[in-house]
Amino acid sequence: MKTKLLFLLFFAPLVLFGQITIAEAETKSAMKFINGTRNPNTGDYDLKYHRLEFNVDPNVAFISGDVTSYFEAKEKITEITFELAVNLVVSQVLQRGNPLTFVQNNDDEVVITLPQPQNQGVLDSLTISYSGNPINTGLGSFEQSTHDGDPIIWTLSEPYGAKGWWPCKQDLIDKIDIIDVYITTPQFNPSNEEYFAVSNGMEQSQEINGNTKTTHFRHQYPIPAYLVAIAVTNYEIYSHVVPNNGNPFDIINYVFPEDLSYAQANTPITVDFINLFTDLFEEYPYADEKYGHAQYGWGGGMEHTTVSFMGDFNMDLIAHELAHQWFGNKVTCGSWQDIWINEGFASYCEGLVVEAFDGETSFRNWRAGFIDIATTNPGGSVYVPAEDTTNVGRVFNNSLTYKKPAMVLHMLRRKLGDTDFFTGLQNFLSNPNFAFGYAKTEDFIEVMETTSGEDLTEFFNDWIYDQGHPLYLIEWNKTETYDINVVINQNQSYPSGVFFEATVPLRLFGAGGVVLDVELDNTVDGQEFLVQPGFDVGAVAFDPDYHLISRYSEVVLGIGDNSPLNFSICPNPTSGILNIQSDTPISQIEVYNLLGQLVVSNNNKKVIDISNVSQGIYFIKIMDEKGTIGTQKVLKK
Repeated sequence: MKTKLLFLLFFAPLVLFGQITIAEAETKSAMKFINGTRNPNTGDYDLKYHRLEFNVDPNVAFISGDVTSYFEAKEKITEITFELAVNLVVSQVLQRGNPLTFVQNNDDEVVITLPQPQNQGVLDSLTISYSGNPINTGLGSFEQSTHDGDPIIWTLSEPYGAKGWWPCKQDLIDKIDIIDVYITTPQFNPSNEEYFAVSNGMEQSQEINGNTKTTHFRHQYPIPAYLVAIAVTNYEIYSHVVPNNGNPFDIINYVFPEDLSYAQANTPITVDFINLFTDLFEEYPYADEKYGHAQYGWGGGMEHTTVSFMGDFNMDLIAHELAHQWFGNKVTCGSWQDIWINEGFASYCEGLVVEAFDGETSFRNWRAGFIDIATTNPGGSVYVPAEDTTNVGRVFNNSLTYKKPAMVLHMLRRKLGDTDFFTGLQNFLSNPNFAFGYAKTEDFIEVMETTSGEDLTEFFNDWIYDQGHPLYLIEWNKTETYDINVVINQNQSYPSGVFFEATVPLRLFGAGGVVLDVELDNTVDGQEFLVQPGFDVGAVAFDPDYHLISRYSEVVLGIGDNSPLNFSICPNPTSGILNIQSDTPISQIEVYNLLGQLVVSNNNKKVIDISNVSQGIYFIKIMDEKGTIGTQKVLKK
């Protein structure tokens, strides 16, 4: 899920980069439902099927319904428990027309006494009838409001909100095999515009009965309770067709009438994104049903299986929610500790879209922005500690659950290479142990190790299980030849004693715009390297293309440098004019960007004007008649 209820503007070096935050709608939807992760009282049966019959009026904050559940006993049971918020009142429970005894308790449970013991492996069913106002404080999982004056209801249940509007079992590892959803509403809104309902799967029928309409959807793939959703308003509906290698399917868009033109201009790119993800991963998992967008009243979106609820139709939001159909819906995180398997993958898919459609420069800027947010927390692990899984803000932490794991995946891709990385993702999605089921972090690690043949224990311990990120001080000096000595010193943002083993990218700059990129395998603090670039190095930059999760890292001339700085440059940072003082007469001043491109030069011995270059980091090279005196980094404001 991704939201834009809050905007963060931040500086990535060189570029002012605006990035929409992701986690706030998950937090909002779940604030009332944080009293548990997995109910031990629902663990003695497996769900097989739900028939969900809902009665709603978008103009009224109320729901009533009948939920028929087929379940198989995992052991001998004499009662069965479903989860339902206490403000929703159960009126009866029937089994084959016979009423059953039940109790609603303050733990949001409906405990039903079975007429006779149900043995292990036996399939049975019952129907719960209930009604009530599911909105309560307005921060729940069922919302009734308006858009442009027209009534709308929608649901949003991640992580613990499904019980806020229907009796269910909120267990990530017990997906419901098949659901039928029947939504009965008034046929028209108060302005005499027709209501249209949307839910998971394929629409089967619309039946008019007097002034009401019942819309039937069927979804025939395993689905957890939090991904079941409904929405109703006066939608405009239009479609796009995905060729899907000769097996076409529809993208069905349900949008507000007032936003129809905007949506029609922005949603067609979804076809291109599906084609990209098909090439990288596998065919869309629900191609025999549909994919769709349904507009709703909050910012951002939510990846309900086969239909993402959308508050906007921008490129990264479309990509993020679509990617969840593979990562999060087909393969669901096995616990909320493993939520990065849902959100980290979807977030990295945003970057893959930028890479494919906007090019490497935009992808570089995307990485810079993600690293900036990923390193805002000095501590905290991507893997959510068990004691924090009832803290919704921690589960959906923007830095730790979205941005950092997305960059961890990028680092894994660089470590393994594209072939093994994407083959590993394909193997993960197609593995019969996880496909349309669930997976935990250790499952993903095993698949990637088997695919690549590499031991990834240290990598995942550092970047997923451990806290914080590395801080680097890179020291370098020249030898009497063109070689340079490099020392990589590492500190950590969190005082845990963890050393982050990583490949450290450096960029070496020489005269005339010569540039060389090197990658140093850093395994210990203070590690020394001899680099032989083949040219006279004037400056060294740390990770200029933003491949490594790090913050406040810098490069300095180190002990033993044969070319000490005999000049000074001020002011730094600057908005334009730089003043140079040097012990040696200056014959030339040159200004290079991080790509090694010469942007300004002159032979003035005292000043140089960079007011016309873009904001960012530059290298100022000072030369005398014999060559380069030295190079200094300058920030242009």
